[in-house]
Amino acid sequence: MTARLAPPAACPCDPSRRYAACCGPLHAGQAAATAAALMRSRYSAYVLGDLEYLRASWAARTCPETLEFDPAVRWLGLELKRQREDGDAAVVEFVARYRVGGGSAVRLHEVSRFERAEGRWVYVDGEFPRG
Repeated sequence: MTARLAPPAACPCDPSRRYAACCGPLHAGQAAATAAALMRSRYSAYVLGDLEYLRASWAARTCPETLEFDPAVRWLGLELKRQREDGDAAVVEFVARYRVGGGSAVRLHEVSRFERAEGRWVYVDGEFPRG
């Protein structure tokens, strides 16, 4: 497990936003208003090494028993491609970029499924589209 990093002034999910007004409140326990906001906050949690938040924002039935961070991974940015909410279900497609050590940047393209459980959005699972 990696130690959680200190919160930055700029939000990892969008450097034009302040962390304290973007993902910070969600990391402190506020419910995400949308599945897209939860997805952004989960990306920021990966950047900050916040394992506790990732587990808390994951649907209990799909959350892995073990979850670890690779200290060699450096997250480079996030782009939301599309989002769709339908009642208590939602889909968010995104591309996150990262680098491992001194290697080339890698694109993580995922179509994630979310659901609202007990009034809070949680991550269920995701698929990795080809192409």
